[in-house]
Amino acid sequence: MTIAKFYGADQFGLSFELFPPKTAVGMTRLAEQAGKLIEYGPDYMTCTYGAGGSTQSRTLEVIADIRRQYQLPVATHLTCVGNTADSLHEYLTRALQSGVRNVVALRGDPPQGEKQFAAPAGGFAHANQLVAFIRAEFPEMGIAVGGYPETHQEAPSPEIDLENLKRKVDAGADLVITQLFYHNEDFFRFREQCERLGIGVPVVPGLLPVTNLGQIQRIASLCGAKLPAPFTANLQRYENDPRGQFEVGVEFAICQAQELVAGDVAGLHFYVLNQSAATGRVLDGVALPGR
Repeated sequence: MTIAKFYGADQFGLSFELFPPKTAVGMTRLAEQAGKLIEYGPDYMTCTYGAGGSTQSRTLEVIADIRRQYQLPVATHLTCVGNTADSLHEYLTRALQSGVRNVVALRGDPPQGEKQFAAPAGGFAHANQLVAFIRAEFPEMGIAVGGYPETHQEAPSPEIDLENLKRKVDAGADLVITQLFYHNEDFFRFREQCERLGIGVPVVPGLLPVTNLGQIQRIASLCGAKLPAPFTANLQRYENDPRGQFEVGVEFAICQAQELVAGDVAGLHFYVLNQSAATGRVLDGVALPGR
């Protein structure tokens, strides 16, 4: 089953994103966290990988294990970074052999130390090219792509960023999962713009519950997300109190998720950072349609 089937008039998709640990201890801890997340009844899980594909094999191991243990659909992230068409074909063949039927197709960030992305020899320069390749070579696979409510940092304008997104959808993407954001009005405006442009696939908001101010400031600086000033001020009140920051972050995420659900979103995708506690608390506090 491809992940696009979890969204529709009478369906509300719920998904979680993991990342592959670098150590055996981390893998054990991830397995424990995945078990806790399963209790919330996700429709599928995805797994990213390290810069330049450094943990690509472990990504496949993580999601293949989740699929086998829980009989849950899964999706592997895949980027253009450092990949040729041949290496992409080899990886996707192994993914299918492992029971992985879905891909989150991304261009990827420039390798560390490089300011601009350059397509590898024999590879692809843009995500729409990667999507077209997957659709042509592996037509049975479901494909999700990234969307940016606050505009991709490299895009010359919001209009050009949306045109790039439409190219990805027109190339064969089934689903758009957004980058994290903390102003819901940005998402609702983005969704409306997608509809006006003729992007007819589900546009799913991606949420990252905040548990640590320093951490989210680093992440937001990398992806261009803006934190509401009152929210930042509340987190700063608990600068030396990790538990206080956690509670402030969870309360904000519950309110954010509730407003999105009330706004008739297709589903919710949580960036859980391999920590189940915050996401679990948010889901405990939000009534999801049909769940």
